[in-house]
Amino acid sequence: MKNVVCDLCFHHCVLKEGQRGFCRARIVKHGKIICENYGKITSLALDPIEKKPLRRFHPGSNILSIGSYGCNMRCPFCQNHEISMSETIPYHPISPATLVELACAKRKDGNIGIAFTYNEPLISYEYVFDCAVAAKAKDLAVVIVSNGMIETTKLLALLPYVDAMNIDLKGFQDNIYEELAGNLEQVKETIRCAAAHTHVEITSLIVPRRNDAIADMLKQCKWLAQIDANIPLHITRYFPHYHQLDAPTDIQLLEHLLQEAKQYLTYVYKGNW
Repeated sequence: MKNVVCDLCFHHCVLKEGQRGFCRARIVKHGKIICENYGKITSLALDPIEKKPLRRFHPGSNILSIGSYGCNMRCPFCQNHEISMSETIPYHPISPATLVELACAKRKDGNIGIAFTYNEPLISYEYVFDCAVAAKAKDLAVVIVSNGMIETTKLLALLPYVDAMNIDLKGFQDNIYEELAGNLEQVKETIRCAAAHTHVEITSLIVPRRNDAIADMLKQCKWLAQIDANIPLHITRYFPHYHQLDAPTDIQLLEHLLQEAKQYLTYVYKGNW
């Protein structure tokens, strides 16, 4: 059989029969790329919407949050590495119809919909798409928390069923993304595209000596403001996780970055500090 190219993100993995892609979630079977983690749910919780984080989308509400496994980046400070970096973690199979039923049953607890989060949800593109279509048919909100690494054609097909996104912006230099096995230009295009079609908020985790330069934050915020100065930005504090054990980000530096960001953006929030 010929090799098959996965067209979901910039990696464009060239795969043989039975081979998984870089994300560990997509595999070739019978000559086709399939979503191997389709409906394999490793995490499920009813979370406050602010935890996504979304501060300007239905504040005070709850949302049923789910995750699977795998990721198409390799962040050494990943806070969910137990699921994002594994394909052997225990899971529960949950079909789109069952997930929508669960979400509807949680309405009595203030649930407004479904959030695809925890690991990178867009590598489960087919499952997210099917669930989003089913959710909208039941008037449930659909939220995606993503690193933004997806081809624009795929994103545009999904966005009519998405009510809000939080997109990680992990730095504003190409070399930062290269070190994390990502692609800054693809993330920027995702932000531009999503902001034109749905509610978008941005999260920047500030990691010491990696993406903590004030000049980069100013450049990032100026760029975001050119899209829409009302896009909320969440500045989040790094804590030791996974392979990176440096001390947590300095609070004074975070305060400085927050004040600098406010020069360009209307809504800048403290994350977990």
